[in-house]
Amino acid sequence: MATPSHAPVLLDRVVALLAPALQAPGSVYVDCTLGLGGHSEAVLERLPEARVVGIDRDPTALRMSTERLARHGDRFTAVHAVYDELPDVLASLGLDHADAVFFDLGVSSMQLDVRERGFAYAEDAPLDMRMDPTTGQTAADLLNTASASELTRILREYGEEKFASRIAREVVRRRETAPFRTSADLVELLYATIPAPARRTGGHPAKRTFQALRIAVNDELAVLRRAIPASIAAIGVGGRVVVESYHSLEDRLVKRAFAEATRLDVPPDLPFVPEGAEPALRLVTRGAEQADEHEVAENPRAASVRLRAVERVRPAPPPSRPSSPGAVR
Repeated sequence: MATPSHAPVLLDRVVALLAPALQAPGSVYVDCTLGLGGHSEAVLERLPEARVVGIDRDPTALRMSTERLARHGDRFTAVHAVYDELPDVLASLGLDHADAVFFDLGVSSMQLDVRERGFAYAEDAPLDMRMDPTTGQTAADLLNTASASELTRILREYGEEKFASRIAREVVRRRETAPFRTSADLVELLYATIPAPARRTGGHPAKRTFQALRIAVNDELAVLRRAIPASIAAIGVGGRVVVESYHSLEDRLVKRAFAEATRLDVPPDLPFVPEGAEPALRLVTRGAEQADEHEVAENPRAASVRLRAVERVRPAPPPSRPSSPGAVR
């Protein structure tokens, strides 16, 4: 197996955004996408009061990052989980809140660089794409069993692929004689199916299809849709949620969740904001921040990053109590 490389994206900026929430002794930072531990390592080294909880669904990533961060002793705890399980992770550690939560979304450097994982279209490898290779269906399973309409939806919705229906029909036709097993099988089909003029623009012709299959296999958007509100609910006053996204589907979802959490819920023509009606969170970043030209030149994976952050400025309102069956309305 190849040794993966690791260059954390926007490392200094991410640590700067997290730092105000991690100054108190014993403050808790949750890295929801631990990977090889680059961002967590920087937090442990630069913010000495912080305790780090690293979550990842990939057992190999957990093993490698645990070895990397072992010198920090009990300041680091690794947890095998999917990041929408954040509330359960905190509860299992006896924690009632987190002070900072971080997401570095999409596929990790380790998963891209290790050809055996099947994430990269430039390498011929088994079509796996599972972030946790111990459970669930593979990309090959999906290609070999899903209907043409389902494949079309996946490619169109998750990959924004213009030729989704054409690709889906060809996949179904070809698998009748030979099931899909490796990335080369799929890349060959894509080159044969996507018209030549379209192949010459917009990057590698397999990029959108591989992205769509990876998102579907790992249920990424549904998990993220649950995880962002859970992370917002988990932070205490002064706590921050920081998210790095790498494609428009992720960023759009994060942007909407942050906008909802920071929305002022009063009539627009009201001349003042009533006490207690202020939003419980505020935006820390102005829009989405991006990597500069220097970082992109050093690390091409930073080219598409979009960075957003929110901070809790007031306690969460108490949950409303449901009316009892005999209550007077």
